[in-house]
Amino acid sequence: MPETFPDPGSSYKSSAGELQVPLPVPAGAVPAVAVPGPAVPDVLAGPLRLRTGLGIWLRDLIISLAISAFIIIFLYQPVKVEGTSMMPSLEDQERIFVNKFVYRLEPIERGDVVVFRYPRDPSKSYIKRVIGMAGDQIRIDNGQVYVNGKALDETYVPSEYTDERSYPNIVVPTHCYFVLGDHRSMSNDSRDFGAVNEGFIYGKAVFGYWPMEKLGRVK
Repeated sequence: MPETFPDPGSSYKSSAGELQVPLPVPAGAVPAVAVPGPAVPDVLAGPLRLRTGLGIWLRDLIISLAISAFIIIFLYQPVKVEGTSMMPSLEDQERIFVNKFVYRLEPIERGDVVVFRYPRDPSKSYIKRVIGMAGDQIRIDNGQVYVNGKALDETYVPSEYTDERSYPNIVVPTHCYFVLGDHRSMSNDSRDFGAVNEGFIYGKAVFGYWPMEKLGRVK
């Protein structure tokens, strides 16, 4: 059996003058020692912070995309105007926002600029101004629009955008709207395809955002 030896450096005298010798430590026994965990080197702290920051950025990006998708699908949709039929109010290639939810809260009104599916080809969308409501009598005499026998004051149609076409007196059917383009000489509208059923109307043009000089509310 291996010999064991006391630690000579651990002997000391008591207050009574006796020699105190600690018990020998059995061979092979290792005293328990608290060892602190390794510190994270500074060179690794940077990548850890970077990964944490990247995760937060990705989370915020996903949330932002989800909110944007909700807005586009249910509330506002960016669209590009193609053609000149709504000049000078809206120009060719102008970008606008269409509110697709507003008519769930309020009725369509005369003067609204609406976006609707073309009745003769629902795969296409048109944008025009509402002139007549259901039950209104509409007549056009040499370009002048009459609603219920009264001449309509259309400040949004400058003289250079008018035309001389006439249209016989009609009564706008129930759940339908009579729509015209502001550029009367260049517009394919209710004078050609008749009144538009409200089921085809899916939004209201509310805000132009490009080009920058046209930034603002659609009037």
